[in-house]
Amino acid sequence: MSELMDRLLRAGTAADAEISLLVKEEGVDAVLDALVDEVLYRASVPANPEPVHIALDVTHDAEARRVVFRCVGGERIVRAEGEAPVEICRELGMTLTHLVRRIYGRPDQRRTGDFSDVFLPARPDDLSRLPGLVVATSLASGALMNGLTIPRDDLGALCSSSGSDKWASFHWYTGHYEREFAPYRDEPVRILEIGIGGFDGDLGGGSLRMWKRYFHRGQIFGLDLFDKSALNEPRLTALVCDQSDPAALAALAREHGPFDIVIDDGSHENQHVRISFDALFPFVRPGGLYVIEDMQTAYIPRMGGTEGPSAGPDTSIGLIKRLVDDLHYHEHSPAVAPTVTQRDVVGVRAYRNIAFVEKGTNGEVGIPPWMDDAAWAALGAHTPTE
Repeated sequence: MSELMDRLLRAGTAADAEISLLVKEEGVDAVLDALVDEVLYRASVPANPEPVHIALDVTHDAEARRVVFRCVGGERIVRAEGEAPVEICRELGMTLTHLVRRIYGRPDQRRTGDFSDVFLPARPDDLSRLPGLVVATSLASGALMNGLTIPRDDLGALCSSSGSDKWASFHWYTGHYEREFAPYRDEPVRILEIGIGGFDGDLGGGSLRMWKRYFHRGQIFGLDLFDKSALNEPRLTALVCDQSDPAALAALAREHGPFDIVIDDGSHENQHVRISFDALFPFVRPGGLYVIEDMQTAYIPRMGGTEGPSAGPDTSIGLIKRLVDDLHYHEHSPAVAPTVTQRDVVGVRAYRNIAFVEKGTNGEVGIPPWMDDAAWAALGAHTPTE
């Protein structure tokens, strides 16, 4: 399923021929089932006063499939399988190619002229039901069409609705996340978050659910000390690993990475933060981000922090300070072979209690290393600061 999902996420912006190849190799039913799961996940809860059934007729070349959705007010929309013949209140028609693009494409792609629609295809036996049926069908259709639309929810609202603590709790992170994650939002990204949360029987997973909704083409992985696999669903996978074990982290990343974004919201023990960064940063794709949350622990001694106004080198903030130096290694150690972070860190952006480390090629040499006082004099006595 994971391989099929990876291919589907990329197919949303692919050419017709690539989508046809995917369907040929995976089968119409497997592709359609995966898409319907996503439609049901995105669809809003309808408010129709009476139950409504809506049919989606999907075609691909000579093959045709019908999916019937049962819409009951106040309940999640479900796929009506194995039920007796029911009254269909609306028939939607779409090619499988258009359905792939509607679910996993980009929000700026065309969203009109890609489906057919028949409202109330059969005359009701009792016309006195007609006014209520029209209202109920309209409300149910709107809720279902939310599932056939790329979501653009505000991250703060998603945070509140999903149970994450990244907004309006001890932290106000989502504004920073929206700014930093905007270039990735519509891409088929792989996200790893360390720390799933939950305690006293609660599985947690609020942040994972938030990322799944925010990144509509994303594969979301969560890492925790405890088995939280009950959270698993399409595009969301809970993994078991100790973030203080570098070998286990590297093995996990080799199996499930590379990642476009890694978020450390784990133990916040300063030693664990550094171990996780050193183990996982090599598995971040070029152009990706490594995020460290809750850096206030750099000033808490019981969590490996430093008491006082200046965090020590072994803390999370010490790590960020070192990365800023690594970013400028051409200026201070040009003749020495660069470390991984000197070679691959191209941006360090720190906000209160959270930092974003951008990966790329740190290849800007700048001032030639052979420049000396005589060379500067030859340039007209200009100094590097002028």
